[in-house]
Amino acid sequence: MAGSGRLALGTLPVPGWVRGSGPAVLSRLRDTAVVRPGFLSAAEEETLSRELDPELRRRRYEYDHWDAAIHGFRETEKSRWSEASRAILQRVQAAAFSPGQTLLSPVHVLDLEPRGYIKPHVDSIKFCGATIAGLSLLSPSVMRLVHTQEPGEWLELLLEPGSLYILRGSARYDFSHEILRDEESFFGERRVPRGRRISVICRSLPEGMGPGEPGQPPPAC
Repeated sequence: MAGSGRLALGTLPVPGWVRGSGPAVLSRLRDTAVVRPGFLSAAEEETLSRELDPELRRRRYEYDHWDAAIHGFRETEKSRWSEASRAILQRVQAAAFSPGQTLLSPVHVLDLEPRGYIKPHVDSIKFCGATIAGLSLLSPSVMRLVHTQEPGEWLELLLEPGSLYILRGSARYDFSHEILRDEESFFGERRVPRGRRISVICRSLPEGMGPGEPGQPPPAC
């Protein structure tokens, strides 16, 4: 498994923000589990954080999620954005989604406290479509993907503040994903201390759903 035998895993060091159980899984997920470090400038990250923080701080951190996937979180669905933030989200759409994909109109915002984490899960196809893209703010974290049928096949993504991750295709449907809790937060031998983490998550529309259809539980990404 990804969490044991760090010195003996024989993972590939390139690129420096993706590592996996071997060349086969790295090749298989090359285009379906993508990290773009430095997608946001420091100013853009500050713009998003300042816009989101007042609304998030009005909410309490929770320790039970509807599907038991998240611990130590608060979240919201946001449809109205400042002009500067809308421009950032339009860049995310252009970078992560094909021209033919329609996005769910509310953007999911997830705030994890420093001790918060996301358990391994596969987002239901009923609630979001084939592509999920997330911006990481404030704190670095490690996302781990594990094949649902072959647990020896895994991938880890280093998500630095300002990075964009994209999950689609096989990475979306065949692998669970999680955000490691602080005491497990390593990327290879590198310790990745967790702080408060905000993720801004855009999702493609599930097949057969209208873009404004209400009542859909958000993914835990």
